[in-house]
Amino acid sequence: MRKIFQTTVSLPFFLTIFFLEIPSTKNIDSNQYRVPAGCEASKWDLPPDVKAENSSKLPTLVKRFPIGCCQKDPSCLDERIFGGEGEEVADKQQLLKAIDESLKFLKTRRAAIAYQKHKNPGITRYRVYHSLKRFRELLLSTNSAQELHQAIAKEFIYYQSTGRDNQGTVLFTAYYEPLYVASRKPTAEFKYPVYRLPPDLASWSKPHPTRLELEGADGLQASQGKLKGLELFWLRDRFEPYIIQIQGSARLKLTDGTETSIGYAGNTAHNYKSLGRTLIEAGKLPEKGVTMPKIFEYFHKYPQDLNIYLPKNNSFVFFQETHGEPAYGYVGVPLTPERSIATDKSLMPPGALALIRAPFPFVENGKLENRIVSRFVLDQDTGGAIKGPGRVDYYLGTGDVAGSRAGVTVSDGQLFYPLLKSLPPVKP
Repeated sequence: MRKIFQTTVSLPFFLTIFFLEIPSTKNIDSNQYRVPAGCEASKWDLPPDVKAENSSKLPTLVKRFPIGCCQKDPSCLDERIFGGEGEEVADKQQLLKAIDESLKFLKTRRAAIAYQKHKNPGITRYRVYHSLKRFRELLLSTNSAQELHQAIAKEFIYYQSTGRDNQGTVLFTAYYEPLYVASRKPTAEFKYPVYRLPPDLASWSKPHPTRLELEGADGLQASQGKLKGLELFWLRDRFEPYIIQIQGSARLKLTDGTETSIGYAGNTAHNYKSLGRTLIEAGKLPEKGVTMPKIFEYFHKYPQDLNIYLPKNNSFVFFQETHGEPAYGYVGVPLTPERSIATDKSLMPPGALALIRAPFPFVENGKLENRIVSRFVLDQDTGGAIKGPGRVDYYLGTGDVAGSRAGVTVSDGQLFYPLLKSLPPVKP
């Protein structure tokens, strides 16, 4: 069993899962992380007058006033910016960098085209750009999360996502950049490839070949078909190339002692199907509570099933070497840990400022424990599984800790887009 286990799923990854006690994710008991009694959590839902309307006619984004904070409720404020209560890190500079990347993107022709296609007349590239620019100014001129919150309430209006239930409920998951050992050459130990983008992909007949047809049930048969000669790097375990395809990028420690990275280059024309959903449909996992650790635990018990269920996801992703550059999002800018999100771009065109509020896992005393937080983020990415107004994927960074947190992030929350109430006049 040990031999089978080592050749299918990486031991370090499982050690992370089992020894960091990821399945024990829970709410912190300390009162500083709870929403105080009498502070209504329902105020984050869609306003009652909006919910009373015919839900079938609701737009995907609903205009509302910013939400007031209760006393002693740090979940209402983005304390991470200034390193406030419950936050070990102050990341104002990281947030400023993420903002600057979005501001650069919003000046591009690609952004202009994206916003021209958007159907909400209140959401324009001009308004999004100047809202983000003004938010940056407020970020520099304020000295606390409370002061920033009050400044935003004076000048901004919120556009809230109606969510997956027309009540404002948004499902949050998370993603990360995995860190793996890899080889530039195939060996007996490193035999599972990731692949370059086929130069003739545009001429492939449709429907494109499935994952099963491209690499075989065991992930080792690609040299017999269209992917022959397109191998980019080889990894130890069957799961690692698959995880990289899900996450869209990876950082690699090579066997020659050097390091590099790979990023998304393209994909086949098939819809993504999650491994968790596949196992639920097969009756292998319960409908509720499926997380990445539970999926890994299942395959630890039944490694032979990897060859059955991995090929059920017909979508296949290709990569390019990025030589140590950070992970990039859909808009072509570097992703910022805990400051970048992925959404369906039919909800809001890319590059905008957003505010998210949801429970997320944090490392506390050696364990991952949930607490509700608010975060100002930049909408800079998208994903095959992120569809509709009720989904957000939150980027958590690189490596094992980020992966451990991302693997258990499955929670309901809210999504808002802050936009200026009034705009500077358009220059002639």
